[in-house]
Amino acid sequence: MPRATNHVASKARRKKVLKQAKGYFGRRKNVYTVAKNAVEKGLQYAYRDRRTKKREFRKLWIARINAAARMEGMSYSQLMGKLKANEIDIDRKVLADLAMNHPEAFKAIVDKVK
Repeated sequence: MPRATNHVASKARRKKVLKQAKGYFGRRKNVYTVAKNAVEKGLQYAYRDRRTKKREFRKLWIARINAAARMEGMSYSQLMGKLKANEIDIDRKVLADLAMNHPEAFKAIVDKVK
């Protein structure tokens, strides 16, 4: 019996990879072997950076809260310690948003814990 290759499946598999490589530069977008490597590497970066993004945003929120707290005469660590001591459960994302967009509300929170 002759060897049967499932051309439909292999063509679909290659098409899927080339579709994912859409927008890449040069051979990375239209040569399967090059595109496959580029797509695999891109998916590795995407997986890694979904986790890195969380760290980066937390760093940004802390920097914003610290800047706003220092304008009120208090450091970041002092503010967070006093918030915890006064049992005010407000996360860094919300605090940073208040510090940036609603400074009067942030000031009210700082005055409450002072």
